[in-house]
Amino acid sequence: MPTPKDDVSQLKTLGQGATRYPRTVTPSLLETFPNAYPDRRYEVTFSSEEFTSLCPKTGQPDFGRISIRYVPGARCIESKSLKLYLFSYRDEGTFMETLTNRILDDLVAACDPVEMEVTGEFAARGGITITVAAHHVRK
Repeated sequence: MPTPKDDVSQLKTLGQGATRYPRTVTPSLLETFPNAYPDRRYEVTFSSEEFTSLCPKTGQPDFGRISIRYVPGARCIESKSLKLYLFSYRDEGTFMETLTNRILDDLVAACDPVEMEVTGEFAARGGITITVAAHHVRK
């Protein structure tokens, strides 16, 4: 059986030049493409070591690593659009618990995965590191 050709006709961001980052979190940046193997259960993992957001009280930057693990359904997340979406948090004042759950909600809305986990591992603030994991399982 020949390998199916990936459908990239709907992607607008991949392969483009320099991109200006939005000043607010923008879920509409997320793009997806058809899963070439929708009947096969497999996992995709993304990891961003350069995640930043702002403390909602002090405005000081928070630094962290965002990991996304998911089992695709009919659609897969395009990685450059994910990067741009995650970078849109850099001027967002929000608690780590909130942003981890918002990322999960936005990604689930974009691609309707079979299951997904978003984990945020944040650098120490006040001597305490924070790790937040949010889960979704399709019903």
